[in-house]
Amino acid sequence: MADSILQHPFFGLTLSVVIYAFANLIQERWRFMHPLFVCTGLIILILVGFRIPFAYFKEGADVLTLLLGPATVALGVPLYKYRSLIRANLKRVMVSVISGSIVGIGASAAIVGLLGGSRSIVLSMLPKSVSSPIAIEIANRLGGIPELTAVLTTMTGLVGSMFGVRLLQWFKIQDDISIGIALGTAAHGIGTAKVIKDSERQGSFAGLSMALCGIMTSIFFIPLYWWLQ
Repeated sequence: MADSILQHPFFGLTLSVVIYAFANLIQERWRFMHPLFVCTGLIILILVGFRIPFAYFKEGADVLTLLLGPATVALGVPLYKYRSLIRANLKRVMVSVISGSIVGIGASAAIVGLLGGSRSIVLSMLPKSVSSPIAIEIANRLGGIPELTAVLTTMTGLVGSMFGVRLLQWFKIQDDISIGIALGTAAHGIGTAKVIKDSERQGSFAGLSMALCGIMTSIFFIPLYWWLQ
């Protein structure tokens, strides 16, 4: 009986929704705790603690994956709404995204290199600042470990969303445009989802920066891909 319940597609879906609702309650108490961070941790603990096969959970949770497409497309709404402001600051956005992309790639390589990481680890770490689908494909093409890249990309987004705005404010950076560009470039979709809850203007620049960062990073890796062949 219990096994049949766990195998039902609604198990993974229900667990995800319930835990996410609980994670939102936690965020109301501790604002820096991103719901996705809490939700992921609790689900892992439940699956491991009760020895529930991941396949049982995934079958229902994959339903939520279908919503990623509409959610991403929905980012076009604030882009359209603030199109005049974006057009006026496009040069600023481009310079910031290009600089952020280069620094993100270079810092990743330097950190792993200084810690003595292997070549496969370095190649898996390099694209961590762009959205998961792009990062995973880049790592796969370069000869990295796509599964590790997925984890590193998610952690980058979570850490950026939890502490990015606080860090910027600590450096006296408080305007919506700068915060949006920084979070979109460094923390991809998770960071964008965070700032759009705080400010639609921040979200518009974060969404644009996230998209541009994905494009720029992919272009920057073309010479590296040719060199590694």
